[in-house]
Amino acid sequence: MKRSDIKQLPSYFSAYINLVEDIELKNALEKSVEQINSIDITLLEKIGLKTYVEGKWTTHKIIQHIIDWERIWCYRTLLFVRNEGTIPSGHNENLMADNCNADELPISQLIDELRIVRMSTLAFFNSLSEQHYAINCQFINYEMSVLAMGFNIIGHQLHHFNVIQERYVPLAS
Repeated sequence: MKRSDIKQLPSYFSAYINLVEDIELKNALEKSVEQINSIDITLLEKIGLKTYVEGKWTTHKIIQHIIDWERIWCYRTLLFVRNEGTIPSGHNENLMADNCNADELPISQLIDELRIVRMSTLAFFNSLSEQHYAINCQFINYEMSVLAMGFNIIGHQLHHFNVIQERYVPLAS
């Protein structure tokens, strides 16, 4: 199913979802793996732990955030497609970033982990049926379909890759 097959676009997450091309979810996930594979690790190593403004996350923490966020969203999706019944709560991304050790890890290790997590996400979403994609998931104050959740994961990555490109890449020189 394509992004345009999403019946109800959740307003808060529409900015992420709309960053993704209107292609089949499987193709969008595969393309996102290609984007991960094309990351210039040498460039990110040059940036190191610099930030464009004091108090902002490093590229290490941004990559860790993408990894953590994706795991959380896959867990939320899993609960709904398995009809488990639990309504997942929100998470505090800043608290999570404050308590991660991403800045102590090589950026290449974080990119490898992101790739592995994305491949797992790809396998998970490929195992779902069209009936699963139509399931509406309710959590916190939001409601969205499983299909929207898949595109949201990809769009979240695109958003942060755009931030790195626009605000962090200039720090490499």
